[in-house]
Amino acid sequence: MKNVKLLTLVVLAATFMVSCSSVRVVSDYDTQTNFGEYQTYAFYKTGIDKAQISDLDKKRILKAIETEMTSRGFAKSQKPDVLISIFTKERERVDVYNNNFGWGGAWGGFYNPWVWGPGWGWGWGGGFGNNVSTRTEGSLYIDVIDANKKELVWQGRGVGTLNNTKNIEKKEERIREFVSHILKEYPPMPAVASN
Repeated sequence: MKNVKLLTLVVLAATFMVSCSSVRVVSDYDTQTNFGEYQTYAFYKTGIDKAQISDLDKKRILKAIETEMTSRGFAKSQKPDVLISIFTKERERVDVYNNNFGWGGAWGGFYNPWVWGPGWGWGWGGGFGNNVSTRTEGSLYIDVIDANKKELVWQGRGVGTLNNTKNIEKKEERIREFVSHILKEYPPMPAVASN
């Protein structure tokens, strides 16, 4: 029985660590747009200036977007086909875990498919009370705007836990991860109609 509990603990910890790096992505687009026509881009300064994050983090996000766009064959231009804007949302998430399973050690928590990562709580000794944890959850939106029509044609959103870290390299890595996961959805692949 002790080995089963230990194995369960190891599997759950491994699952948690793998899910820590994930970013949940949702995208939407104008189905009437021919995305193959777009080859150049520029950043939409007016929109980016409104993003409520530090200027340093804005620079990190824009650098990551530049890298991703270049890898897709796009070129920066003074007369772009599309404008790219960003905005962010942040909130503190509070999770309460009832660890009242009634026997020995237990893994408590829940999984919400709209929020990054599983709930995580521990209860030892027959289920005494609740555990409370807080974390900062952030959303990064990347908008692609047709420069001629001035219309939004694509939007990607990545949701995940923000790492409140003093380690700049880890922060930059997390930002690159967010941007990369979001832009994997661009350009959109239209749904194939079934007969």
